[in-house]
Amino acid sequence: MKRGQTGLISKCPTFSSHEERTKRQKWGASSFALSPAEDWGNLPHHVVLQIFQHLSLIDRARASSVCRHWNDVFHTPDLWRRFEFELNQPATSYLRSTHPDLIQQIIKKHAQHLQYVSFKVDSCIESAEAACDILSQLVNCTIKTLGLISTARPSFMDVSQAHFVSALTVVFVNSKSLSSIKIDDTPVDDPSLKVLVANNSDTLKLLKMSSCPHVSPAGILCVADQCHGLRELALNYHLLSDELLLALSSEKHVHLEHLRIDVVSENPGQTHFHTIKRSSWEALVQHSPKVNIVMYFFLYEEEFEPFFREETPVTHLYFGRAVSKEMLGRIGLNCPRLVELVVCANGLEPLDEELIRIAERCKSLTAIGLGECEVTCSGFVEFVKMCGGRLTQLSIMEEVLIPDSSYNMEQIHSEVSKHLGRMWFPDMMPTW
Repeated sequence: MKRGQTGLISKCPTFSSHEERTKRQKWGASSFALSPAEDWGNLPHHVVLQIFQHLSLIDRARASSVCRHWNDVFHTPDLWRRFEFELNQPATSYLRSTHPDLIQQIIKKHAQHLQYVSFKVDSCIESAEAACDILSQLVNCTIKTLGLISTARPSFMDVSQAHFVSALTVVFVNSKSLSSIKIDDTPVDDPSLKVLVANNSDTLKLLKMSSCPHVSPAGILCVADQCHGLRELALNYHLLSDELLLALSSEKHVHLEHLRIDVVSENPGQTHFHTIKRSSWEALVQHSPKVNIVMYFFLYEEEFEPFFREETPVTHLYFGRAVSKEMLGRIGLNCPRLVELVVCANGLEPLDEELIRIAERCKSLTAIGLGECEVTCSGFVEFVKMCGGRLTQLSIMEEVLIPDSSYNMEQIHSEVSKHLGRMWFPDMMPTW
């Protein structure tokens, strides 16, 4: 044997070509090596379906071109029950848009499979009109949830009311099983709501329709009178009435879970806000004791006059504009069910007394946020001490707190943390 040879080669077993091929096949069968490319097309239907369910629409479409079997799976009804149409104009929006060819394919092959559908449009009227065109073609649909979403300016309001109502009515008439509808900032009107009720009264559970100027109190009352399964409702304050609250409190109606009310004024001093009777609020809470009543206020100070003069069972309050000390004082007196309070701005007068009153009277308060307001450090500590550990969310800008003889800014966080039972610091304004 020559120098450097080990003799191992001579000791290794040798195989004929047939034996070697047979052994390799055995090794391949017992390992996790991939099968030849053509075998991917033989994967069971349910396996491919599960893979597709984890892919984006674009990746799913690409995968469907692998073979006829995968293309068949691509058109499985289960993959088309939930779909979001994204309609944006490339000249004015950087957002992607659903390809027109795919839209036509969905209308042609999958309209009857759609159940959870939403339309997301940009601020262009062309996008909103395209959404209406698609809606008008869903004549064989069984939609359960429908959402119309404007990502910027409410472009549906620019569409012809006749065009919008006609398209929406197609869905209302043909679905007959709608349970959730979100149509904020749209020209929906009373007649179209009557069509909705006539065809979906037994299934409707959620209706969100804030900023729908063509709907009257009578129109929304029709929905409450007939849709006894309604659990969530969002609307503008001008649609709220004593009659509506009493309809939602009837024996036939299920317990309401969530009532959102937007109180908005665009023209200061020119908008009149009516008053809801205390007895109507009490009827609602007696019927639905766990209902969340959420109110968003975008008013000017002089327009708050009708609100919270009597006890009001609101649970969540958000003020998007400045609110007066006097108004916050009323909240402390007349909102015993309050759970969350967010004040965007108040002014230059400390809110110590108002916060302490809220802590005393609002025993369910668990979250508070203060923006451009002023509170002395002593007043704030007293407020936190009275609320204790039930305050799960406490968002206060550092600029809100005014140092006094009892506490400075270095001491406030440790004192508040002690009463909360956890570490707390005031929020800091970004410096960029």
